[in-house]
Amino acid sequence: MDFILASKNPHKLQEMSAILGQYGVDLRLQSELALDIDVEENGASFEENAMIKATAVMRASGLPAIADDSGLEVDALGGAPGIYSARYGGEACQNDRQRYELLLENLKGVPTAERTARFVCVIAAVWPDGRKICVRGTCEGRILTQPGRDNGFGYDPVFYVPAEACTFSEMPQARKNEISHRANALRLFQTKLTEG
Repeated sequence: MDFILASKNPHKLQEMSAILGQYGVDLRLQSELALDIDVEENGASFEENAMIKATAVMRASGLPAIADDSGLEVDALGGAPGIYSARYGGEACQNDRQRYELLLENLKGVPTAERTARFVCVIAAVWPDGRKICVRGTCEGRILTQPGRDNGFGYDPVFYVPAEACTFSEMPQARKNEISHRANALRLFQTKLTEG
């Protein structure tokens, strides 16, 4: 089954293809169809944003589309940065390092036991005939007081997974592809896809 991935991010294509490819799902970036659409993610949840993106690309291409919306929820910050993870700190934070440094600053003084957090990934797929799938996957962890090895992207250097005894940035990519929020969401997506 073929889907257009509502993204311009080749890294996301690679990560999702590595997981879905084993189930016979082929993904192509929207740019491969010369679709240059920027979708305003104005939903109030990961689910709404994923559905907005998938629907926009499906309508523009006339083909089944899949999108994800993901981010980090930190319990001590009331779930922030949440759907604003990629825009955390606004104009003052122009890159991943500045965003996770702001996160660490906002958690200053919070004890280890209260630094619980999770990565969330919602996968939405829509078809031209109106069918829809929307699933959520999570990966539980906690936020360190200082970054680990600066590898990976986003908040990976500060997201520690106790069961793996390392941060996402220190984890081998193959293992991350097995336990991550995106991997868990994609497994649920595959289950729904084969059921429907």
